[in-house]
Amino acid sequence: MNRKFFSLPQEKQQAIINAGYRVFSQNSYKNSPMSEIAAEAGISKSLLFHYFQNKKELYLFLWDKCAEMTIAFLTEYGCYGQEDLFESIEQGMRAKMEIIRQYPDMANFTIKAFYEKDAGISAAIQESYHRYFNLKADKTRMNLDPAQFIPGLDIPMMYREMYWASEGYLWEMVQRGDVDMKQMEKDFTALIGFWKSIYLRKE
Repeated sequence: MNRKFFSLPQEKQQAIINAGYRVFSQNSYKNSPMSEIAAEAGISKSLLFHYFQNKKELYLFLWDKCAEMTIAFLTEYGCYGQEDLFESIEQGMRAKMEIIRQYPDMANFTIKAFYEKDAGISAAIQESYHRYFNLKADKTRMNLDPAQFIPGLDIPMMYREMYWASEGYLWEMVQRGDVDMKQMEKDFTALIGFWKSIYLRKE
């Protein structure tokens, strides 16, 4: 990758990144032409190849960018090292909504890339996924006090259930297109309130 890409103004970098997410999320890797990505970004194909040697390099850069931005946003919103699980989930929701606002096609690209069958990139995607997943898991560890929850609760299972529900909701909203951020915030607030009513110990 040509480091001159990072010397571009932030808005131009974001335009190229979003163009890549949009085109790759709508097609398989093989059927995603660099010319279409360049056109979406408002630059020439030769200039896109100036920044990225080939389509594989751009694809893997976009994949790594997903993980890096997710961890960066979750860190910025104070999701890691929390003692309050529900506060962490709520801030995580706000972080992911901001990611969707800035990079509307990133979520679709992530799913598409994870299941991509092209032999030239699938192994690299899977290796990168496990590396970032383990890093995220390490950063997410919380110092939860079991006494705040109802007796006998399987806390890891509770956390997985809430995580799956949150991710599933985000995926459904992204698939619909034209994401309504206010509605998402309203729905998540109601969902978190519901979880609190179920899992927290009654005083």
